[in-house]
Amino acid sequence: MRILVPVKRVVDYNVKVRVKSDNTGVDIANVKMSMNPFDEIAVEEAVRLKEKGLVTEVIAVSCGVAQCQETLRTAMAIGADRAILVETDAELQPLAVAKLLKALVDKEQPQLIILGKQAIDDDANQTGQMLAALADLPQATFASKVELAADKVSVTREVDGGLETLALSLPAVITTDLRLNEPRYVTLPNIMKAKKKQLDTVKPEDLGVDVAPRLKTLKVTEPAKRGAGVKVADVAALVEKLKNEAKVI
Repeated sequence: MRILVPVKRVVDYNVKVRVKSDNTGVDIANVKMSMNPFDEIAVEEAVRLKEKGLVTEVIAVSCGVAQCQETLRTAMAIGADRAILVETDAELQPLAVAKLLKALVDKEQPQLIILGKQAIDDDANQTGQMLAALADLPQATFASKVELAADKVSVTREVDGGLETLALSLPAVITTDLRLNEPRYVTLPNIMKAKKKQLDTVKPEDLGVDVAPRLKTLKVTEPAKRGAGVKVADVAALVEKLKNEAKVI
């Protein structure tokens, strides 16, 4: 069984992002970049399934600039067997990424695709669902537990009322939630081994996919600074402020 794991290079979650002075986007110059945390969970889950003897090969995939190779090497250090980079300098939006992944799914024929539920930069939460629709595959989102059998997979997901368990026939698409697992610490020997693993590079044109953006970002601004709180003497004063100052009642 083969698993495809898409990973995204994003600004490290410990970094405080800054908006560019012209409000055209987020400033990523000289900023630490790393693998999207949800995608790291996806890689960990795929490797664990392989360690259980249920999977024969784990393929990491990334779409973006040449520096995404570093993210793919991290995925291989965690335990992925090989990697594919779809290299492009274009701004990639969820639909374009889903189309690129669909082309790779057609080429590699994986039985399972596991990816993070969303990226921490755009928080779109769209790529997994779009891929499932384009490839006409069953999907289970926000997975907190994955149990793989010969020809099907059982996925437990968190919903508002508790837990929901889905049984999917393979091939299928799964997106990971935070509580699925705790990614392992990458050791130096595994980092060195990852440098020798296969990493193929293709272009979007090679896959026959148009990645031209269909959405335009008009303006990016920081959230308004929160004002200081005030103390009120009694309930009547609180109601008066909520009604006349905050205007929420």
